[in-house]
Amino acid sequence: MKRFQKSFLKQEPLPQRSIEWVTEVMTTGRLHRYDVTDDDPGHAALLEQEFAVYQGSRFCLAVASCGYALYIAMLAAGVKPGDGVLCNAFTLAPVPGAIDNCGAKPILVETTRDLTIDLDDLRAKCGQAKFLLLSHMRGHLSDMDAIRDICAERSITLIEDCAHSLGAWWGDKRSGGFGEVSCFSTQSYKHLNSGEGGLLVSDNEDIMAKAILLSGSYMLFDRHLAAPDENRMAELATMTPNYSGRMDNMRAAALRAQIPNLDVNCARWNERYEVLAEGLQAIAGVRLPNRFAEERYVGSSIQFCLPDYSQDQMTAVVQGCAEQGVELKYFGYDEPRGYTSRFDSWRYLHHGIQPETLPSTIRTLATLLDMRVPLTFDIEDCHLIVEIIADVLRQVDV
Repeated sequence: MKRFQKSFLKQEPLPQRSIEWVTEVMTTGRLHRYDVTDDDPGHAALLEQEFAVYQGSRFCLAVASCGYALYIAMLAAGVKPGDGVLCNAFTLAPVPGAIDNCGAKPILVETTRDLTIDLDDLRAKCGQAKFLLLSHMRGHLSDMDAIRDICAERSITLIEDCAHSLGAWWGDKRSGGFGEVSCFSTQSYKHLNSGEGGLLVSDNEDIMAKAILLSGSYMLFDRHLAAPDENRMAELATMTPNYSGRMDNMRAAALRAQIPNLDVNCARWNERYEVLAEGLQAIAGVRLPNRFAEERYVGSSIQFCLPDYSQDQMTAVVQGCAEQGVELKYFGYDEPRGYTSRFDSWRYLHHGIQPETLPSTIRTLATLLDMRVPLTFDIEDCHLIVEIIADVLRQVDV
């Protein structure tokens, strides 16, 4: 029996420049983002400036996590307690958590078998909300042209959750370039790694001014380099609460040196993804989600479905692969397991949402498997993983 030996959790080491900059920050003791000097604006401010350039955005803010970024993005965009916020039914728990943190009500929208938001269900529910928090879940971009048109027609403010899609494109625009405000994750298993962290971008002056103030800038907002006019922030300062959630200079220092390598790493992920996708598609009974021609994705994870399998068979596949060293996540369990959870397990949301209210999403998740693709894997590793999955599927079929 073949066994895969590498860890699905191990990340590549940070660039040497990151290590040098982090060491320098620790040596000086200037970890707080506003502990700066006239000739050194600090790593957090420089990170915001450099990420804004990478993303092609006017403004950027670095914060403690992507979940926190989503929270203050919604507040800055105008979400109030009691408001409805449309969002994907297939997403991870921090997304509905951020909506609940605003005192708002998540309005879950069906998921297609290709893991994108169902546009027909979105249109049907548009009358219930003026905000759409769109997750590019596991890096699958929805039809962004259609999303943009729907939001324009219905006067809906689009907020993009790009935790899984940093570096991806739709046509000639980067993921995160469509929303009034967009959020990215720098948690260890995302495309930039600071252990935990988030980045918020916008071209909207008022939204970014409010976000900077909400993040806990006190009256030090003049120390931001990718920020709106200071006068506008001063006007808003005494009317905006401080929900302290800044990123520190140490994490920012770790991130800055990773940005120049980001597009190269995206290409490396796709090399591995394409080997896995080709191998999995060749296995009878396996279906991979379709992708749009306009989408240039980043394959840092891969998803596939086993449409004819029961829940017991899905569980057997997960267990069989684990015994041979291949770690798969299954989204069809009734209760949360690790990072994965299904919408009906978020019972704090108005006493829970029943599975029968979102049948398409339930059908999709019932046979969906997910696998990380770390850059610590090489091409031969990807071939071996496909062999092991194929072998386990043969055993389960028997």
